[in-house]
Amino acid sequence: MHSPATTATTDADPLQRERDHLASSRAALRAMREDAQTLNISDVAGTWVTQQVLHDQIQRRIAALADLAHTPLFFGRLDFRHAISTEVSEGAGGERFYIGRRHVHDAGGDPMVLDWRAPVSQSFYRASRQDPMDIEKRRRFGYTGGELTAYEDENLSDPAETDTASALLAAEIEKPRVGPMRDIVATIQPEQDEIVRADVTGTVCVQGAPGTGKTAVGLHRVAYLLYAHRERLAKSGTLVIGPNSSFLSYIEQVLPALGELDVAQATVQQLVRHVEVRGTDSAEAAGIKGDARLAQVLRRAVRSGITLPTEPCVVVRGSRRWRVPAYELIEIIEELASREIRYGAAMEALPQRVAHAVLLKMEQRGEAPDDRVQDAVARSREVKALVKACWPPVDPARLVHRLLTDAAFLASCADGVLDAAEQAAIRWPKPGRSLKTAPWTAADAVLVDEATDLVHRTPSLGHVVLDEAQDLSPMQYRAVGRRCTTGSATVLGDLAQGTTPWATGSWSEALHHLGKPGAHVEELTVGFRVPEEVIGYASRLLPAIAPGLTPATSIRDTAGALSIRQAEPDSQVEAVLRACREALAHEGSTGLIAADARLPLFEQALAEAGLGYLTPGTETTAEARLTLVPASLAKGLEYDYVVLDEPAAVVAGEPDRRTGLRRLYVALTRAVSGLTVLHAEPLPDELG
Repeated sequence: MHSPATTATTDADPLQRERDHLASSRAALRAMREDAQTLNISDVAGTWVTQQVLHDQIQRRIAALADLAHTPLFFGRLDFRHAISTEVSEGAGGERFYIGRRHVHDAGGDPMVLDWRAPVSQSFYRASRQDPMDIEKRRRFGYTGGELTAYEDENLSDPAETDTASALLAAEIEKPRVGPMRDIVATIQPEQDEIVRADVTGTVCVQGAPGTGKTAVGLHRVAYLLYAHRERLAKSGTLVIGPNSSFLSYIEQVLPALGELDVAQATVQQLVRHVEVRGTDSAEAAGIKGDARLAQVLRRAVRSGITLPTEPCVVVRGSRRWRVPAYELIEIIEELASREIRYGAAMEALPQRVAHAVLLKMEQRGEAPDDRVQDAVARSREVKALVKACWPPVDPARLVHRLLTDAAFLASCADGVLDAAEQAAIRWPKPGRSLKTAPWTAADAVLVDEATDLVHRTPSLGHVVLDEAQDLSPMQYRAVGRRCTTGSATVLGDLAQGTTPWATGSWSEALHHLGKPGAHVEELTVGFRVPEEVIGYASRLLPAIAPGLTPATSIRDTAGALSIRQAEPDSQVEAVLRACREALAHEGSTGLIAADARLPLFEQALAEAGLGYLTPGTETTAEARLTLVPASLAKGLEYDYVVLDEPAAVVAGEPDRRTGLRRLYVALTRAVSGLTVLHAEPLPDELG
């Protein structure tokens, strides 16, 4: 039974009261975990299989109930004006709820902390003075090293109180970045909460400027959907897709901190790992291979082996011979070819269809065959030979290998789709001797995945989160889309940060290729990470890289956050190292971002200077806070302080100027507290 505390209760020391509640909540969480650890299922499960399933579920429950010492168990409190529980008698006053990362209850089952995803918790994020949602007081808590040290109240129902910026909220947002990405449950804003709690049946696309929290919103949406629709998604599965392994390493602790341990993570290349990638494409070849027209070429290639019979199929059973004339076989094959079913499914259906035609003839002669007879006919030597000749099996990798090496075969499949120059651009100049030694590229692997799906349908997941989606090619969108054909997706990205030559030009185009044309598009333009001075400077590039986007603003107006310094060419490296030392004098992480081609220069310089550094994806610690970041891997990462070397080199490192300026835009927007730009070459004109 629920036993609420009324909002009228007061104490001489409110902070101590909250600390006591934290201590009691942690004790209750330990008790919940101990209860799970002592469960005996030996007399519950009937078989070894069900016992193993229950054991695995209990182990996941135990892991989810772990108390993380430096992660606050609750971060807010709601004091309602009126009772909202049916168990509370009328006139008993309002109720008080603590909002945290997971649900905690006492020995009697009464809640001590409510999960941030619970319906009641929604008021914590969306209540305002204009719409208090029956909240009398919203309290935020401040922590230092896991210890509760402060609180801050908003009396939403008091007309005499004016709106003021939350100092604790600002402190949480600006907390130094050491270690992997953190959850943002304590700082979710109303517009972010609407996206997080959107219905599971709909796909949501989030266009988010740097620092607007789109990645965190996507991860929290997964956590919310697993809470609200756990049984449904537990069966179908969930997946987070990131741009690279460094990015996945950076975000991998967010969901476990929220108690969600079963969400898979992968890059697009890991999803389509049918062949070993050994080669690289030119920008032109990669662009053509990523074009959606290749889907039509592959469909033709898969079905190119289908031939119509010219002779009847004669099946011998005992002393009888059953003849299916060629025209009937042609009708069967043409009907299967006209249907929108997978090639492999049609190949499996063909012998049954032929066998059924034989059974009809048996019945016409007065016999009474059953399903066993039909299966026997379908497996007969004569029917197997017919199927092999008219609907031969297809090996997807071998098929794509032939397309990329056999000019005549490619020409026949690409007729009217790709011109001669495009066909020449995608063919391998030096094909390997076998499938294993072939010079497969990342784009080729996506083609093999498309061919694989044309033969056998790819299983669909319940929900997929696709981050940094703007960089995908149409064929990559199709690869992701077929993994959520019956599920939903959360698509996250920023058109201004598209750093591939084939980066999407609009979300409507991207969603079409994903197979989710009806998805709702939300735009986040208010930043909580990048200081206003920094995002304003980077936004000078928008007219050149994404003219249709609204420039972002930031709630953080940090004086002196941006420093632009010019150095002499022969002292540029020394100036960069000096800037790194200055950044490291502050608390938090530092990222040194440089064009990929200049990375060896700084690897040597840092080593000679005795400055230890990490690589992207490696967790920063109090002892190791400097990361050397190639510009190509900076996307999605963030550091308290960023030192950016030679913007002109970052631009020049890409195949075209627009892509180079977009790469620069990414590099300029990785800083949380301060950005130092050092250049010896002139800055790009687009920066003014």
